[in-house]
Amino acid sequence: MSDRPQDNDHPLPSDRGDDRASQSDSREGVGAEEGGGTDVLRDRREKLERLKDAGIEVFPHEFPEREDIAEVRAAHEGLAPGIETESRHRVAGRIVARRGHGKACFLDLRDGSGQIQLHAREDLLGAEPYGLLVDLDLGDMIGVEGTALATERGGELSLAIDRWRLLAKSLRPPPDKFHGLEDVETRYRHRELDLLANEESRRIFTLRARAIAELRRWLDDRGFVEVETPVLQPLYGGALARPFVTHHNALDRDFYLRIATELYLKRLVVGGIDRVYELGKDFRNEGVSHKHNPEFTMLEWYEAYADYGKTAHDFELMVAEVAERVLGTTKVERGEVTIDLTPPWKRVTLRDAIREHAGVDIAEHPTREALAATMDSEPDPAEGWGKLVDGLLAKSVEPELIQPTFLLDYPVELSPFAKAHRAEEGLVERWEAFIGGVEIANSFSELNDPDEQRRRFEQQAAELARGDEEAQPFDEVFLEALEHGMPPTGGVGLGIDRLVMMLTGARSLREVVLFPAMRS
Repeated sequence: MSDRPQDNDHPLPSDRGDDRASQSDSREGVGAEEGGGTDVLRDRREKLERLKDAGIEVFPHEFPEREDIAEVRAAHEGLAPGIETESRHRVAGRIVARRGHGKACFLDLRDGSGQIQLHAREDLLGAEPYGLLVDLDLGDMIGVEGTALATERGGELSLAIDRWRLLAKSLRPPPDKFHGLEDVETRYRHRELDLLANEESRRIFTLRARAIAELRRWLDDRGFVEVETPVLQPLYGGALARPFVTHHNALDRDFYLRIATELYLKRLVVGGIDRVYELGKDFRNEGVSHKHNPEFTMLEWYEAYADYGKTAHDFELMVAEVAERVLGTTKVERGEVTIDLTPPWKRVTLRDAIREHAGVDIAEHPTREALAATMDSEPDPAEGWGKLVDGLLAKSVEPELIQPTFLLDYPVELSPFAKAHRAEEGLVERWEAFIGGVEIANSFSELNDPDEQRRRFEQQAAELARGDEEAQPFDEVFLEALEHGMPPTGGVGLGIDRLVMMLTGARSLREVVLFPAMRS
């Protein structure tokens, strides 16, 4: 290890001094440096130059053979106070706190797995390496080696370090460790600072990753095949939404960022992949709100020979199992309410839900004019009957659906890809799933009659002509695929961002999306 400028071979001392119980609290730089004023930035750059002048490599290429801090803590769990070990460890991370002064100090080092206390002493490191170490700033990244011990006061697991190396000099101060990074704009625009300062943010995004892994496992275990379909599409479709448009220079043609994966996935069902899914980004050129972001993560799956009854059964089982594996429980807290994800979930028809919460029976107002007459103000002329029904759902019903609920049996006007209801004329076999007053998933018994699908496309074309920018365009390629024959199929679309909101209790989509869209 002679290549490391700060390596020393002094024996370990027999006593360990003070720990957290006697902090003199020289946590300098935490609050004073917040905001990165000119003096602070200049001071940090001056330290950078002093380190270079001392022959320190300030941005080395690697620090091999390191252990995760969590592994070190697990290896010494239950170590009694005052016990020293001969177990050596090599860890790396960011300095997040410093206590003590003179010839001994404590530093807190954090990596992606956890945090550990370092015990640094001049007589162990040597005067010059020790002086360079204590002159470092909060936020600097170092690698260290030392032996594990539990301090006499409090039994805090620590490493008595005898070697250290600078891995990256931080030229800007970290956020305030004690007050957290509270400015919402800064948290969303500079997520790296949010993650540095707020443990809850790190927890949310770790949980998000675990939830996605569990969703994949659930589908993989049941024989579903994961695929990738185009993000750039010659024609958008599969949902009622306005797309983003871009131009491909080499082909000299416009493409659309996909609004859904539905039509491509159903073409794969036609091709014989009976269980198929895709997990990826969709893009919709719509407003931004606590539950809308122009790009979002969707899981869509399709199962041949199933219908919307089977998909509802499978969906509630899947969500409950994912919650149990990720959270250890099927109960989640949202504000003052405990939400129980345990199946079976409540089921109610869309008509009954609107009648209960909005006081309007949509079946008794089957035309746009009749339904518009029940409203307090005249709706937009571009909104047809289906859009008005959807508005009643969003305004009056959705906020009331706190416990997990399936809304069933939608008007055909709202569902151009769903199969006609087998018992109710004018309706389709469709459900939407709601939790915490937010829609998180959508499902159909998929329409597989190509002639009926053609008629639905023609109806959507009429909506486009009257000014509805979210209507579905006519897709002849998809119709040709259906004409080869698609088996009865059940399909589901799940909003990953919204599911994570429910699992974490977050109030806004921006809390669970690492880099949400923001105004300039």
